[in-house]
Amino acid sequence: MASVEISALRKLYGDVVALSDINITIPSGSFYTLLGPSGCGKTTLLRTIAGFHSQNSGSIKVDGASIESLPAYRRDVGMVFQDYAIFPHLSVRDNVAFGLKQRKVGSADIARRVKDVLEVVQLGSFADRMPHELSGGQQQRVGLARAIVIEPKVLLMDEPLSNLDAKLRVDLRAELRRIQRELGITTIYVTHDQEEALAMSDTVCVMYGGVIQQATSPLEIYLKPANRFVASFVGANNFLSVGRDGGSAALRSGGADVSAMLPGSDAAVACAIRPEALRVVPGQAAADPASIAIPANLREVSFIGREMEVFATTETGETLKAVARPDPAVVDLPEGSPVTFTAPRSDLLFFEDNETGKRIA
Repeated sequence: MASVEISALRKLYGDVVALSDINITIPSGSFYTLLGPSGCGKTTLLRTIAGFHSQNSGSIKVDGASIESLPAYRRDVGMVFQDYAIFPHLSVRDNVAFGLKQRKVGSADIARRVKDVLEVVQLGSFADRMPHELSGGQQQRVGLARAIVIEPKVLLMDEPLSNLDAKLRVDLRAELRRIQRELGITTIYVTHDQEEALAMSDTVCVMYGGVIQQATSPLEIYLKPANRFVASFVGANNFLSVGRDGGSAALRSGGADVSAMLPGSDAAVACAIRPEALRVVPGQAAADPASIAIPANLREVSFIGREMEVFATTETGETLKAVARPDPAVVDLPEGSPVTFTAPRSDLLFFEDNETGKRIA
């Protein structure tokens, strides 16, 4: 196990800033996920840590020792790639043993370590199979076994589940987390899948435009996003405009007074409401003092088993989405029917109304 500390890391491609003053501290043994859309810098950061890219400035330390000047093969990190990257002409056993042979480890030690790690990834009975005889999930486990058999201080994983089908991804992410906890290895994981990040991580680091937007626990990221980008990228959110008239402020849709919930500022404000916080009532309904009520016209109801998704348009043309337990009174409503969305005031979040506007309440 090893801690990782990244300070003032900066990476340029010509005039393009790929990474801007990245500062990260990763405790020993933790599972740290870099989350963000394509082009946000997460893979560039991972590959810079691995030594495949060189930074323009800044430092990378593992257990307090600087590694930024070391070539990739001397950084004592294991890497699991998106495309498995296993040798098709070698058996599972020989694929896993490859890195140990390169390090001139003795044959008896190689045999022991390969056997042990194949048991950890639950491939002990597949040692003599060839890669083409394995499923995608099994091939990815071979890649994981090859990365951890060398006993690296840090394990790096670059979207390792993205090529798998949905059910296998869910199953294998649980396995990856089990293995990581069992070994206690410090892991840095890259994904664009928010559900994957929330389910697996000790810390989620959301990136956008080469900048860290927020890095904290999955629960904190979801319930208290630092800015509008994080609120929109991690989970779904409804955003409604807030208008001001003198010292008062109200939602443009429905007119709910939110003055007491906002600081005294004239900046444009957006209100965010998670779909699961919204309740849908057929027809017109009034809110109690602890809630807001937003009238709308029904657009669509999608019944998907354990829940329903309800889409409607407000009087100002904004679209709302609610996710709730199936309600026959709502599921059977025709398109265009009047409905009211209600939500507890305690579930409202407010942001400066721009792409990365900070949370203000």
